[in-house]
Amino acid sequence: MAEHDQQRRMVLAGMASMAVAPLFGATAQAQVLGSGLTGILGNASDSALDKLAQPGAFYNDSAVRILLPLVGNAGGLGGALGSVLGAGDRLGLTDGITRKLNDAAGLAAKEAKPIFRAAISRLSLNDVPGIVSQNDGASQYLRRSAGAELTGKMRPLINAALGKVGAFNQLDSLSRRSSLISAAGITRDKLGNSVTDQALNGIFKYIGSEEGRLRANPAGTAGSLLKGILGN
Repeated sequence: MAEHDQQRRMVLAGMASMAVAPLFGATAQAQVLGSGLTGILGNASDSALDKLAQPGAFYNDSAVRILLPLVGNAGGLGGALGSVLGAGDRLGLTDGITRKLNDAAGLAAKEAKPIFRAAISRLSLNDVPGIVSQNDGASQYLRRSAGAELTGKMRPLINAALGKVGAFNQLDSLSRRSSLISAAGITRDKLGNSVTDQALNGIFKYIGSEEGRLRANPAGTAGSLLKGILGN
């Protein structure tokens, strides 16, 4: 059924392209499609970041909660250390470092709108059939085409937020109290990388959900055309 729906949307996309091209020309058609998709994606990213910027949003949603590096890895020192730190965190023995990581991700999300908007504005939507065939197609396209750029620009925001909420200081304190942390190689740099990657995973998960919601009820001229193309 899912494959049938995808094929149906791609056929409808092709039919819409043929119908629109004679009326507006290929350039105008591409502009309308691009405007519709980037508009939806821009609104989806804004909405997702607004939600994740709310206090406790990352931590309270287990689907996007930021975890300490190595937590959940199976076997070896990394897995054992992750289990110890995770248990200690839940018992309040590590001064809530996991909560600090999630608070930092929320602070970074609050500052990230311009970064995502800039990346979205530079998308060249050459793969329209693939984008319109999935409810989160534009979000996936953004991640494929601008993922490295977004990671690089999010990292300074994450670092600043980790410092602001005290996560780096807490890591230093834990390192002084336990040789296991340094033995496992959990440094400030590694922590920053891990939180950045996890935060972006959560942001894209939310953007994809918001994109699907907006696709189901697009508004405006470009949105109306997009709605017809999507076959919703």
